[in-house]
Amino acid sequence: HIHQADFSLTGAALLVDMGGGNAQKTAMSRAKNAAKAKAEAAGGGGAAGKASRSAAMDLKCSICMQCFPNTQMKAAQAHVESKHPKSDFPTCFPMASAS
Repeated sequence: HIHQADFSLTGAALLVDMGGGNAQKTAMSRAKNAAKAKAEAAGGGGAAGKASRSAAMDLKCSICMQCFPNTQMKAAQAHVESKHPKSDFPTCFPMASAS
């Protein structure tokens, strides 16, 4: 409840008294974006991240010959489940099963 004495407060103090503005949301958003930027910074842009961006296309489906980077094992597994449901992962990607 707002009492008569609270009306003498300045606008900023009244906002703080009522729970504040968007400062908490802004701080959370800033922290989340910083964490996201840090995670993406590992690849880097330009010449700095060329090595991490150009992963070898070592995974090649023996049925349809589609290639996947060697860092994308989950995508290759999803490929087997969706494109070749009658087959299994070692049949489609024998090179991945060997390692």
